[in-house]
Amino acid sequence: MDITSPVTLDFNNTEIAFKNKSDKDLNKAYWLFKMVSSNALIKIGTPITEFSLNIGLPIQGIIKNTIYKQFCGGESIQDCSSAIQELGKGKVTTILDYSVEGEESEASFDATCQEILNTVESAKNNSLISFCVFKPTGLGRFDLFAKIDAKEALTDLEKEEYRRVWNRCDLICKACFNADIRVLIDAEHSWIQETIDDIAREMMEKYNSNKPIVYNTYQLYRADKLASLKADFAYAQNQNFHLGAKIVRGAYMEIERERALKLGYPSPIQKDKPSSDEDYNLAINFCLDHIDQIGLMAGTHNEQSCRILAEELESRNIPHNHPNIFFAQLLGMSDNLSFNLASAGYNVAKYMPYGPVKAVMPYLFRRAQENTSVAGQTGRELGLIMKELKRRKSNR
Repeated sequence: MDITSPVTLDFNNTEIAFKNKSDKDLNKAYWLFKMVSSNALIKIGTPITEFSLNIGLPIQGIIKNTIYKQFCGGESIQDCSSAIQELGKGKVTTILDYSVEGEESEASFDATCQEILNTVESAKNNSLISFCVFKPTGLGRFDLFAKIDAKEALTDLEKEEYRRVWNRCDLICKACFNADIRVLIDAEHSWIQETIDDIAREMMEKYNSNKPIVYNTYQLYRADKLASLKADFAYAQNQNFHLGAKIVRGAYMEIERERALKLGYPSPIQKDKPSSDEDYNLAINFCLDHIDQIGLMAGTHNEQSCRILAEELESRNIPHNHPNIFFAQLLGMSDNLSFNLASAGYNVAKYMPYGPVKAVMPYLFRRAQENTSVAGQTGRELGLIMKELKRRKSNR
């Protein structure tokens, strides 16, 4: 494998970032991020939107043409095909993410499992789909995970219920193994994460003997997750399998801190952002130290983190397109990172959520809230869009 010659990454290169976006697309994105940048609007608009959908007000069309179109690929796998092709033109692959949340019945868990298996089938026949993904609480009850995490005794019915959850996870991981498609197991709240980690470890031990297929997610805004990563790798070495590690900062910080305060236990969250950043960088470097035995996905919208990883690959003489190293961002966000990295020869994937509009609204609300809470995120998006529109105008 040839090493791509050193490239100076310019995350301000909007021509590459928005190459496949029309002026109309950019203007629509501008007004959407402008709207999202208002904390007050998001706080008021979220419950109003939920209420309107629940009582059947005809607002789905508005949602579908605005926030949904920005952050989602479509309502079905087939609907996502044009968005997958558009990303592919910029050398960015897709992670198909069935983002239906909040279901609690066995029938819905079975249906979600089948839909994820459908994404595996699609990925098998499409080189532009590089990963599949599932959220464990899409396959089993949150409260069941919580009860197991709390080390409470399960009833016979609950033991049987958990066996079905485990089997759904196994069915997906086995299908990915057979199709030679990587699969990401998403992280969730700390009070159910230990059970998820146990499942992920079992799946990796079962299916990662030759290379990383199954990936667990490590949220480095938690103070204990760097240690977890190292412990899992030591176990993988001992049991002779590859570790799959998706390294992120995290997505549930405020909820975690509030719950810890309310229930009177130490918060699992790092004391400050610099501590999260330090552990994130240490985790990335740890994975690179063992890159022949670890599959690394760096999930981040942080420009500095992307640059640090790219520079580490250069300094270590690791090929940009090493099969065990991927950058990842969410669809509709940070195109300046995704497309400039891909243009420089790095492996890049975008999470592409899909599903019925009403069913993916919890996901969309989180995206909107995250954009308002991450310092400078929406301002950065707006500035890049304005820069590109100005560039295009001056070139006409």
